[in-house]
Amino acid sequence: MRGQRMGMGETLRRVRRARVEAMDDVLGVAIPVLDDGFVRVIDYMGDDGAVVQAARVSYGAGTKRVQEDRGLIRYLLRHSHTTPFEMCELKLHVRVPMDTWRQWIRHRTASVNEYSTRYSIAIDAAQGTAPEEWRLQRASNRQGSEGHVSVETGELLSRREREVQGIARAAYEERLGAGVAREQARKDLPLSTYTEAYWKSDLHNLLHFLRLRMDLHAQWEIRQYAEVIGRKVVARWCPVVWEAFNDYKVNAIGLSGVEIGMLRSLLSGDQESVMRAALEQGWVAEDGKGVRGSRERRELEAKSERLGIVWPWNAK
Repeated sequence: MRGQRMGMGETLRRVRRARVEAMDDVLGVAIPVLDDGFVRVIDYMGDDGAVVQAARVSYGAGTKRVQEDRGLIRYLLRHSHTTPFEMCELKLHVRVPMDTWRQWIRHRTASVNEYSTRYSIAIDAAQGTAPEEWRLQRASNRQGSEGHVSVETGELLSRREREVQGIARAAYEERLGAGVAREQARKDLPLSTYTEAYWKSDLHNLLHFLRLRMDLHAQWEIRQYAEVIGRKVVARWCPVVWEAFNDYKVNAIGLSGVEIGMLRSLLSGDQESVMRAALEQGWVAEDGKGVRGSRERRELEAKSERLGIVWPWNAK
């Protein structure tokens, strides 16, 4: 039987589901995260080839020249052509502490179905903190941490944590035993209690999640999940996309118009213009010293450090 002809000149033929052997090897396998959490791949759709196929609006297997496919994927990611990456989807089963899940669920671009403690008994597990893992509040960032408390203090905090979690669980089970409705009995469970959910996202939105949550400024706990999803799942699933993502998003440096102008002046030796621009931006004071609390200036300094660039206000 002859193949039907499509409007775009392609022969209509059977297209088989993309299969990635490295992904099939981990389907259903719980990858541990934290002390009692996990990430489990339930299903996936598409692969590197599906991104290429979507970009070319083709029903075939795409070009057989691997370098061409790699070049196209890198071009798409480099120039933020996102639609082809939406053709791939990943479905995960995750077990995560409730406080970490609150940050996770802020990414509203996924389909989610969470374990309900209104209908089911709450999972009898809560995230514990080792004595050496208690972090100090970062002075320059109200939502960040930096450094750790002493091990002696940590031992006390960890012991109290276990006591609080034990009391809360006992109270919860006591209420259930007395016939209290589950929706009310749960109200004093700690945010460290583990929950589970199915989380399905397309590759474009998944990469956005990973770029934010793998960042060193993200909270440590959710960063552990992002690292596992990125390095142990996406790297297996779409290795060419993963390579491009690291090159153009994770390890890249973005410069604002102001920063480019200052960098141009610095490279031409015009330090006076550099300092004038920094003063106009409120990054330095009249005496040429950096203004405390200037986050944008600190971000520029962090970028410049990677390039070996020293700004006049930091020069010794």
